[in-house]
Amino acid sequence: MIDSIDNVSNAILTDFYQLSMAYGFWKSGMDKKETVFHLFFRRAPFQGNYCISCGLENVISFIDTLHFSSEDLDYLSSLEGNDGKPLFEQGFLDYLSNLEFNCDIDAVPEGTVVFPLEPVIRIKGPVIQCQLLETPLLNLMNFPTLIATKAARICRAAQGDPVLEFGLRRAQGIDGAITASRSAFIGGCNATSNVLAGKRYGIPVRGTIAHSWVMAFDDELEAFETYSNIMPNDCVLLVDTYSTIDGIKKAIETGKKLKKKGYELGGIRLDSGDLAYLSTKAREMLDEAGFKDARIVASNDLDETIIQSLKFQQAKIDVWGVGTKLVTAYNQPALDGVYKLSAIRNPGGEWEYKIKISEQSVKVTTPGVHQVRRYIRDNQYIGDVIYDINTDMEEGCLMIDPFDMTRQKHIEAGVPHKDLLVPIYDKGVLVYHRPTILEIKEKVKQEIASFHPTIMRLINPHNYPVGNEKSLNDLKIDLTLKARKKKSLR
Repeated sequence: MIDSIDNVSNAILTDFYQLSMAYGFWKSGMDKKETVFHLFFRRAPFQGNYCISCGLENVISFIDTLHFSSEDLDYLSSLEGNDGKPLFEQGFLDYLSNLEFNCDIDAVPEGTVVFPLEPVIRIKGPVIQCQLLETPLLNLMNFPTLIATKAARICRAAQGDPVLEFGLRRAQGIDGAITASRSAFIGGCNATSNVLAGKRYGIPVRGTIAHSWVMAFDDELEAFETYSNIMPNDCVLLVDTYSTIDGIKKAIETGKKLKKKGYELGGIRLDSGDLAYLSTKAREMLDEAGFKDARIVASNDLDETIIQSLKFQQAKIDVWGVGTKLVTAYNQPALDGVYKLSAIRNPGGEWEYKIKISEQSVKVTTPGVHQVRRYIRDNQYIGDVIYDINTDMEEGCLMIDPFDMTRQKHIEAGVPHKDLLVPIYDKGVLVYHRPTILEIKEKVKQEIASFHPTIMRLINPHNYPVGNEKSLNDLKIDLTLKARKKKSLR
């Protein structure tokens, strides 16, 4: 179950309508057509304005094992329509059995800061292959990106203090827990309580003791001393099982006995109560007893808002253990990620650009074959332009806000820049150097540091300039007007 994406095909990890459409393309003779799809998100989560792109590693693992097994095909052949006859012809199943992935995929590397409507992945290739990738790619990108973004926000609130991911027991199943641990580490967390994730991804593992350890003994002091004898080199004591202040006193007593044996008390953990008051009181008590290096770890349903408030109150907390509200993205259950067709053609022909119309402006898609150019001035990112790859950008450009066309920004020629989408697959061949998880984590730090701090603000962040290049914006308006006119004539 956990290792399936790495070791076997998950070709039928898809919504049923993807297979129905694939069958329709095959049956109607459209299977030779080439298409371009873009994966992007419409709105930023957590009332912020950005996301940390995450999940590309699992996308690569999925595609590298993509094939329809005999068991998959046997299952599909057993599906029946309302008339009791097979839904799919044998010829289509034979087609799937011989399917070889040969698309071009460009994507932003994991750890890149991205904004609404910017393509995170661009897929170009045969229509059936592109269509069959929709559901799995959204599944593999939406949740990791959501968690990495949440982790980045929490770590920003912690202002450089270590943040531990403690969410395994509250995560959405085994795969959700493993994915959350990896994504949270990429987003900035220092360690996880999830031992399997630690083994699998090389993430440091951390933990203290639970209340059950203390409750298993007749006396709290006995529980502490027993644990300190067993784990003298990693002794962090949970002090709130009965009375927090009394628990701190007993932890200090235990620490003095540890010191006589040549060890240091690692710290204490607070898991309930007024964390601002208790951490301040604990710091005073520990310092007075000579344990100035003992860390105070706090848990108890923390998120970025609570951590920011505790920081404002000058709580004396050194390490933050964050669980439920991180791994479940507690206040934002899903990322608004979508996967939309933007161009189609006969092999070798001219692209016919496509647009989806909606009464909601955010759901009107942008036609074309897109790239994102990020401009840089004085080592700081100053704006992103979404443009069609056939557009000459060397003479500068005019960026137009897709939500307000009166908001425009001119980028002159010669401004340093980088294009965000990089080649991942070239006609089905992996051409991307896969970075380590530590390299991805470091990229997140560098990315965040390259934006003005107001962009990263947790509440009411400043809007970072993102827009369509003028000719792309004009094309979108033109196709929108034509589509609306066509609709009105019916």
